[in-house]
Amino acid sequence: MSKQPASKKAMTVPATVITDRKTLRANARKSIEDGAITPTYSADRKMVIKLLNDALATEWVCVLRYYRHYYMAKGMLADAVKAEFLEHAQQEQAHAGMLAERIVQLGGEPDFNPDTLTARSHAEYKEGGNLRDMVRENLIAERIAIDSYREMINFVGDKDTTTKRILEHILAQEEDHADEFADMLDGWIGE
Repeated sequence: MSKQPASKKAMTVPATVITDRKTLRANARKSIEDGAITPTYSADRKMVIKLLNDALATEWVCVLRYYRHYYMAKGMLADAVKAEFLEHAQQEQAHAGMLAERIVQLGGEPDFNPDTLTARSHAEYKEGGNLRDMVRENLIAERIAIDSYREMINFVGDKDTTTKRILEHILAQEEDHADEFADMLDGWIGE
């Protein structure tokens, strides 16, 4: 004999607020000079632009450091490590481009002022005395970038999902870079 429940409980599904088409259309016509920024954007836009400009400065300092290391690398392992330096320089430059584009989308201006890059950068510009020092300094810079991007992601949260996705993409590459440099140092022979 199977027992039937005395009463079936009605399943309640939480209501998700979806704006009706008429309101969406009307809102889209307001403040069109704001481009992609609509009234539903809830992040502190000025603060997000500042954070992105600081990240932009960090990326350019890293680009410059990587290129210096690429050209200055010498020694038995130089060719293999130089290739990594060049690849990372190009990836950091691509990150800078993504950040600059997002700053403009948010109505800001990317700050490329060379006089203030190092002051605004999270990472330092360390030249390194030899190839091993260069790898070590780049690992340290990547670890700084990892923590700063995590903090930015947490700050932005779900208030700006586009910026969050950009930052998450960059963070993933910075973690790959750090892993590569940690592996290099772990297996280092010589100096």
